[in-house]
Amino acid sequence: MAETELTDLFFLVGRRLRQGYARRLEPLALNPGQARALRVLADASEPLRMVRLADELRIVPRSLTPVVDALEAAGLVRREMDPANRRSTLVLISPEGRRLAGLARDARREAGQELFAVLEEGQRDRLRDLLALVEEQFR
Repeated sequence: MAETELTDLFFLVGRRLRQGYARRLEPLALNPGQARALRVLADASEPLRMVRLADELRIVPRSLTPVVDALEAAGLVRREMDPANRRSTLVLISPEGRRLAGLARDARREAGQELFAVLEEGQRDRLRDLLALVEEQFR
């Protein structure tokens, strides 16, 4: 068997993690993008402007609109005009949205636990440290 490139392995493992996460989100009627938006809103200390939410998600604002539309249609968020800037829109998470954000966080953790169960605790710690080192260079 030919040696698999590190980048190929990383993408394959990432895909398996995303698939496991998406499968766990299905009963919540959420997709990963919606779950991510809910997590960011749930973790924020105040309602976020659409532009700020897009920045936090690292997407362009026009890509955020359908995500917020779907969350709003499901009663998980609502939009309000920003009283400090009438041209801006705030996104507020509902109590049900906050509850689902917690369940989505659990689903993400479970997907990771399932994927990395093959590793011993020390191996998981080492992998976490290595990935944190790589990520740190881009902050």
